[in-house]
Amino acid sequence: MTTLKSKLHDDLNAAIKERDELRSSTLRLTLTAITKEEVSGKEKRELSDDEVLKVITKEAKKRREAAEAFAQGGRTESAEREKAEGELLATYLPKQMSDEELERIVAQAVQEAKAAGAEGPRAMGAVMKIVNPKVAGQAEGGRVAAVVKRLLAG
Repeated sequence: MTTLKSKLHDDLNAAIKERDELRSSTLRLTLTAITKEEVSGKEKRELSDDEVLKVITKEAKKRREAAEAFAQGGRTESAEREKAEGELLATYLPKQMSDEELERIVAQAVQEAKAAGAEGPRAMGAVMKIVNPKVAGQAEGGRVAAVVKRLLAG
């Protein structure tokens, strides 16, 4: 069984052979981030595919934020580059959940949390606890939180 990490390595080697600079540098940076994560604890370890996905998600988010920052600073070329890197990384992530689906899951969780007696600011945490495992990797935290806030307010 191929791990996600070995797939990234294989894709990197292919990108190098094809002289695909964008892909090879993006994958190289991502593999470096994975290795950094593997040696960050008390002892070196192999990351599970789920942990590798978390690293890729974090890297993709960094690219999106950098792209926005560059775009605001009028540095279109750098923004395009970051955006392209982010999109490339997104191909390794689970498909993102549609707004409708996310809304449906959150609405259900809001009902569950309220039924369990959660209200006011505490309800947010209760709802997030229910929602997070259901949307893991398929919707970004900020996006989820925004929907939860809106539905709780509403």
